[in-house]
Amino acid sequence: MSAARGALHLIPVTLGAADARLSLAASALQAAAGLDYFLVENAKSARQFLKSIAHPRPLRELQLELFDKDSELERAIGLLQPLLAGRSAGVLSEAGSPAVADPGALLVEAAHRLGIRVIPHVGPSAIMLALMASGFNGQRFAFHGYLPVPPEECRRAIAARERESREQDMTQIFIETPYRNDALLQSFLAACQGASRLCIASDLTLASESVRSAAIAEWKAGKTQIGRRPCVFLLYAR
Repeated sequence: MSAARGALHLIPVTLGAADARLSLAASALQAAAGLDYFLVENAKSARQFLKSIAHPRPLRELQLELFDKDSELERAIGLLQPLLAGRSAGVLSEAGSPAVADPGALLVEAAHRLGIRVIPHVGPSAIMLALMASGFNGQRFAFHGYLPVPPEECRRAIAARERESREQDMTQIFIETPYRNDALLQSFLAACQGASRLCIASDLTLASESVRSAAIAEWKAGKTQIGRRPCVFLLYAR
């Protein structure tokens, strides 16, 4: 690997409107402050983040290049060309840790293909925080992303993951668009057996944070309304 090459820094951002100093490592903040080239999932949220950490250079002097879910490997390789000449870059997700349930993973793949050093920095991941707080099996788990939208298809997928959880002693992890949170909860209640356990972790790291783990039968006994909050759903059947 050429010593003249720059590095690709994976810079976590906050999960919401929180003080970055409370959830990000000092090393991550220091790394971000030393960069002027960023590959970002969302330009607006990236600028807000850089402003919130008091980046030492004016925002207009920073180069922000968009890399979102529609971007392809060819674009990733193109964006990394300056790193081959010695410039370093930072990857910023819209929320949380880059490259985890995030298009930044393709940038990391491209960096490895090009022989560019990848440096991950410590910061929040909603998926890991939710797993930690759930009380479910942290030795064996799977992240599935989004479930199907059509109700019947969604319930079938949940039932299949419930069986898998029971057979393999595995925690199943999902996310959802906030406006569909309550619909997804109803799908879990309709598809799962009463003894299976469901955890809903909402607004992680924020003042409004809430985490509840309970049996499906207990969720049914209440009248829970999640609302439009960033959530992680975890299912564990034994």
